[in-house]
Amino acid sequence: MDVANLAGGGGPILGQPLPIELGNTVYAVRGRPREGLQSAEQLAAWLRDVRARLAVTLTDDDLRGVTDDDLIGARELRDAIRLLADAAVTGQSADPDAVTTLNRHTRQTPRWYELRVDPEPHVTVGTSGRPVAAALAAIAEDAVHLFAGPLRHEVRACHGPGCVLHFVRDAPRREWCSPGCGNRARAARHYAKVRKT
Repeated sequence: MDVANLAGGGGPILGQPLPIELGNTVYAVRGRPREGLQSAEQLAAWLRDVRARLAVTLTDDDLRGVTDDDLIGARELRDAIRLLADAAVTGQSADPDAVTTLNRHTRQTPRWYELRVDPEPHVTVGTSGRPVAAALAAIAEDAVHLFAGPLRHEVRACHGPGCVLHFVRDAPRREWCSPGCGNRARAARHYAKVRKT
């Protein structure tokens, strides 16, 4: 598997916190739901696309080693994150099974910080498990902080026509996950108004 030439995976990368990005690997194209993690290769492509933001360093060899078990774990984590995001959006209580799943994923692989001094002092993350599993555990840990912290009140579902993505609102009037969804929503309102007249 050539990591640089992996087919696109996951879904749209919108610069959201990584748990939301993982949750958004279920997305819609023209109102039709899509599964962004259909294969281990697509998971590897998604991890490649976000690896600069991951707490755990993933090499090309790590990405080539993504397994079907990693895919199953990533989907399970993603589905729990989506349920927790939906609960945050609606203000309802979190699904207990989703909480259990999230907490189980945070415990998958122990991680710790280490000091490296060559070529100059810097911090690395050590792990006792496989790097891909550790990266997914780190995303789960980020989700714990997201849904237990003040940002949970800013999680929103996109109001774009047919969109199923979540985002963390960074402006009081923001209603869409991306400018594209905002444009589609404004165009739909315009066409609806024109049809009435």
